[in-house]
Amino acid sequence: MGGLISLIPLPYPDAVVALGALVLGVTAGVLGAFAVLPRRSLVGDALAHAALPGVCLAFILTGAKDPAALLAGAAVAGLVGAVLIILIERTSRIRPDAAIGVVLSVFFSLGIVLLTAISHSGNAQQAGLERYLFGQAAGLVERDVVVMGLVGAAGLSLVLVLLRPLRAAMFDREFAGSIGLPVRALELATTVLLVAAIVIGLRMVGAILMVAMLVVPAVAARQLTGRLGPLLLVAAGVGALVGVSGALLSARAEAPTGPVVVLVGVLLVVALLLLAPGRGVLWGWARRRRERRRESATALLVDIESLMHAGPPPTLEQVALASARPRPHLRRALRDLDRAGLVAHDGERLRLTESGAAAAHAALERRRLWSAWLEHGWQIGVPGAVEPDPRDLRGSLGDQAADRLERLAREAAA
Repeated sequence: MGGLISLIPLPYPDAVVALGALVLGVTAGVLGAFAVLPRRSLVGDALAHAALPGVCLAFILTGAKDPAALLAGAAVAGLVGAVLIILIERTSRIRPDAAIGVVLSVFFSLGIVLLTAISHSGNAQQAGLERYLFGQAAGLVERDVVVMGLVGAAGLSLVLVLLRPLRAAMFDREFAGSIGLPVRALELATTVLLVAAIVIGLRMVGAILMVAMLVVPAVAARQLTGRLGPLLLVAAGVGALVGVSGALLSARAEAPTGPVVVLVGVLLVVALLLLAPGRGVLWGWARRRRERRRESATALLVDIESLMHAGPPPTLEQVALASARPRPHLRRALRDLDRAGLVAHDGERLRLTESGAAAAHAALERRRLWSAWLEHGWQIGVPGAVEPDPRDLRGSLGDQAADRLERLAREAAA
């Protein structure tokens, strides 16, 4: 471990913290996804709070702050909390969220009581035990990082071995049971993974904020990919980035590690929620804006085509009167049509170019076909229940179904 730390271009204490944050970020990012994706993030919160009395009881039994013993106590308490949540859910009428709340509050209250009792016990070894509540990365030593690495490696190895059955049980429990997978055992394995991640993070961010390290990387990764394999890799990278940068920033600012790590993670999640390609809020806003402008330009194209058939090429004022649409919208649509080369100007009058006329006829054809679908779609027996795309109904239904729709529309009009 010392050789690995020496390779990090930081002062020794910061290098230990950075390595510990890296282990925590990667492990919590991967393992936390198995709580976030099935919408059971609060289970991670309950297990993190349940770990505190385990730490206290381990200290009381050993009388020393041995990292391995304290983390073992945290793991046992977390597993006991998980078992209680499952028992309450399955043997009573209490809903899952209420069961999680009961276990969280009871175990955390017990932990606070034990922590207070230890602080008044006069045991000189108890100093610093509250770090497991709020976290303190500056107190990490090489031995802590070694324990974190071993636990993290065990958890990640379990994910690697059980990835396919875990995926099946997480996304479709009934299917997993139907093909003979041990669903309950896999749920227990998922709980063990969460406990492993929590055990690793107690010293760094504490029991209170550990849930953020489970949730933030998976939420951030979900904005970038929808497949489980790539999502786990991205979550590991995000967790490492958030953990290391937050820990180093807290050291420089002399601020508590847990809150700084969480704030860094939240800022990253907010940025991805806004800017993630294909999923971000701003990305979606820009896409909807482009669609509205395209629809507005198509509507203007059809209006000009209709007015040209009724008389001479119209002016923009005549189009505005005929369509009853705001003039600013029409002017913007006209600029888009000009740039596309679909409209020509004869003074103030507007006429369609050859490509503009073809585009207008195609738009009118799509409108007629969509109207026929709304009226006669139930008669053509299209397999599946997916609503076709109104912008490309023929492509959605196929030529045979579209031709039949047209025949039905002509027969109804005759």
